[in-house]
Amino acid sequence: MNLQIRGIIPPMVTPFDGDERVDEKALKKMTDYLIKSGVHGVFPLGSTGEGYAVNFEQKKKIIETVLEATDKRVPVYAGTGAITTKESVELTVMATELGVDALSVITPYFITPNQEELYEHYKEIASHTHLPIILYNNPDRTGVDLGIDLIVRLSNIDNIVGIKDSSGDMTKAAEIIRQTNNFSVLAGRDTLIYGFLSYGAKGSVPATANIVPKLVVSIYELFQKGDLEGSLKAQFRLAPLRMAFSLGSFPSIMKEGLKLKGIDVGNTLRPIKPLTAEAREKLKKIILEIEA
Repeated sequence: MNLQIRGIIPPMVTPFDGDERVDEKALKKMTDYLIKSGVHGVFPLGSTGEGYAVNFEQKKKIIETVLEATDKRVPVYAGTGAITTKESVELTVMATELGVDALSVITPYFITPNQEELYEHYKEIASHTHLPIILYNNPDRTGVDLGIDLIVRLSNIDNIVGIKDSSGDMTKAAEIIRQTNNFSVLAGRDTLIYGFLSYGAKGSVPATANIVPKLVVSIYELFQKGDLEGSLKAQFRLAPLRMAFSLGSFPSIMKEGLKLKGIDVGNTLRPIKPLTAEAREKLKKIILEIEA
């Protein structure tokens, strides 16, 4: 496992056609667009990519399409989390066999396993692959929170090598970094990329990078070069777009934002609806101001 878990790794949107089928052509274009914008990896089948809403065969096709479009230019991190351990293992084995570079495994959702049950869940998944695994903690959406002690314990499993933390808890992020070794913490909150990097995080998995990838990449690149002022300015430029997520139901903002930039990725799967005309105009204004 020589993969360096670092940089800006967008959780890619999944394009769908009018019949809610995966639009493979648009997915290839989206992958190429992100890579040419300087991202350090791509992450299909996250929550932004509506991985929770597509079946096994669709997930397989999405991974195959992204791998083909990526053509080894950047690492591919595939989301293989599910509610049950059995399904997550099946997805993990499938993605491993297809040849992805790493896996991102969100906690179960709807059900609320305790910390010991979560440990056994991840331990079992890790035993079915040689690939590096990134834990994904998003308690606001899943209702399940990986505790610091559990994360530290999981970090001792050889191929569990990092975490995307979307809790927004900076103290927690700092403690994970302090208490682990060779463990990559990635910011899941787009407004906290700079803050996470300041504590020693290795990068971010930011949804806004679908819309303004170059700006998000600049937060990381400027920080790595020691231009902290420039990095913070870029972070503040990005903030209004992340705050605009409230204009519609998740994850519609990413797709609407891409459409406003001339990149057609279809609509979010129902029951989520497109933005209202008023919300779309507000989003358009925000994007224009960011890119001015």
